[in-house]
Amino acid sequence: MNSTIDMQDIRYLNLFGQMTRVRTRFCFKYNEFIVFCVPKQLVSKAIGEGGRNIKKMSEIVRKKIKVIPLPRGIEHAKPFIETIVSPVTFKELEVKDHEMILTAGSQSKAALIGRHKRRLLEMQKIIKDFFGKEFKIV
Repeated sequence: MNSTIDMQDIRYLNLFGQMTRVRTRFCFKYNEFIVFCVPKQLVSKAIGEGGRNIKKMSEIVRKKIKVIPLPRGIEHAKPFIETIVSPVTFKELEVKDHEMILTAGSQSKAALIGRHKRRLLEMQKIIKDFFGKEFKIV
């Protein structure tokens, strides 16, 4: 994985580490959420008892926060994407040599693409950073 992070992302990562006592280096924005990826066994520790850590951090940065498990390989791409885009659902994810093709219904497709293709562009960047593949919605 090779992603570039800006100063704001570094601030979010530092704050996340201080508040949750879980260190991570994977943070991105999707659909007005700040998403942090942590190892699966540390997700509940990062969220805190009753969601305390996430609620407090959300109040500080004034944005919604999601904590999701870090994908361990290309075989975990589908649950990773499902977690990011939830509650929107899709039918299937096809992984080819250099691209991922997501098949969705008409309502879901519109929600996944977003106004002015904003969510599509965000997801393309995420997939490129994590899996090194192109991303398309059909």
